[in-house]
Amino acid sequence: MQEKATLEVIPAILQLARDHRHPLTPAEAKVWTRMRNRGLGFKIRRQHPIWRFIADFYCAEAKLVIEIDGDTHAEPDQEEYDQARTNWLEERGYKVIRFTNHDAHRNLDNLLNEIFLMCQERVNEHKLSE
Repeated sequence: MQEKATLEVIPAILQLARDHRHPLTPAEAKVWTRMRNRGLGFKIRRQHPIWRFIADFYCAEAKLVIEIDGDTHAEPDQEEYDQARTNWLEERGYKVIRFTNHDAHRNLDNLLNEIFLMCQERVNEHKLSE
């Protein structure tokens, strides 16, 4: 069982998440337009805080974190941070999937299909384990 302290959202992070909701990057906006209002059949939140992290998009039903990474995520320090963050989240039962801005602009339908399939898979796994 997780300790309650690991799940509490730091108030400054919550405010930062709210501030990041507007404006979205062009890639995030393109993805959000198709996912919002259960566009994929699942409730997806944007700029969602999880402890001290902010997920670009999050499906609570599937415990799925969806990241749309820009060019800065290719920097060595950022890659290290992203991996540590992914490890922390996955140790707590979250699944993290990453896409690039290029994916959002050039392969949007495939990106959305992959998100849908992962949500569906994770929800079905959770139902079987209950």
